[in-house]
Amino acid sequence: MLALRYSIFALLATLTNLLVQYVSFWFYDGVKSLYVAMFAGTLAGLVLKYVLDKKYIFFHTPKSKKDDSKKFLLYCLMGIVTTAIFWGFEIGFHWAFENEHAKYLGASMGLGIGYILKYFLDKQFVFRS
Repeated sequence: MLALRYSIFALLATLTNLLVQYVSFWFYDGVKSLYVAMFAGTLAGLVLKYVLDKKYIFFHTPKSKKDDSKKFLLYCLMGIVTTAIFWGFEIGFHWAFENEHAKYLGASMGLGIGYILKYFLDKQFVFRS
């Protein structure tokens, strides 16, 4: 049941990330717009995934705002490696294929790989008992 719940949350965060990226192109489609979109999508997905993981995957109740801030910072630090995977796939697909939607396929693949790795990093370093 935990794996199913985690998979659903990963899918929700992925869809949020990609939707925010897609919408960001409506507002800005200039120089480096892909990177602006990737950053905005990553931030949106990160916040959603943290809230869901904290409450429904690791069942963590923060002792204080300071505790919650510390957990969020650790969560973000664990996400650096997984974000590099995701961004690498998205940028790679964007440049390798001449299709406007290839970047979203690359992002989805990178996020899938990243979320699997992130679960184990978060379990070991962020929400350890």
